Amino acid sequence: MRRSTLAALCLTATAALSLTACGPGGPGEGAGNDKPKAPFADLSGPQIVNKAMKATRAASSLTVKGHAPDGEGGQIALDVALDRKGECTGSMGMSGQGRVDLVRTGPTLYLKSDEAFLRAQSKGESKAATDAVVKMLAGRWMKSKADSPDSKEMTDFCDLDTMLADFKSNDTVARKGKETTVDGTPAFTLTESDGKDDYTIYVATEGKPYVLKLVTKSAKDPSSLTFSGYDQPVHATAPADKDVVDLDKMGG
Repeated sequence: MRRSTLAALCLTATAALSLTACGPGGPGEGAGNDKPKAPFADLSGPQIVNKAMKATRAASSLTVKGHAPDGEGGQIALDVALDRKGECTGSMGMSGQGRVDLVRTGPTLYLKSDEAFLRAQSKGESKAATDAVVKMLAGRWMKSKADSPDSKEMTDFCDLDTMLADFKSNDTVARKGKETTVDGTPAFTLTESDGKDDYTIYVATEGKPYVLKLVTKSAKDPSSLTFSGYDQPVHATAPADKDVVDLDKMGG
């Protein structure tokens, strides 16, 4: 078994969602000559998945929202819009560890953490030091250069080219499913299973065949991510200077 390129999107986003790939072609299509009366009737499951990968990889912007594994046994909640210019805005919430709002616009990254997140990140520090950090930074925007070493993880997260770099055509055994909708948008489902976890991809049937949703049913690492706002402007607006703490000037 190896993970398909669908995993790359969520792995880059610090998640571990995957649609398994077990070799070329695969079953998944019913016997007989009758074509299903459904979108993509002339395409196999693997062909539809790869068509969706190609369309999604070419998008100029998108919004990703939902939850996925954080790689450490918890879940991360995402609601982020990003584009190929590096513009990015949204939020991330960690399981029991607070929330971070983020904005990247131009060469600057802004982060705003709540108290729970700051305390979680200060684990191992003294109570006095942690209290001081919380008092100074909780609920305030922190500003730094997007290309600084300390900002790299968030900067990469905000870059659509990086996120979709491995979102490529792939051998897969996806089975064709049924017509449905995702937030009102007509979609078609494709499914796979590795015997332990079940994976479903929802592909748009109107306009470009973008990926609209990815779902993993798993006892250990469940996930559900929706994708919208394709090719729409990302309105990343810098916070007012009065609300910002400049970490670079502080040496932080």
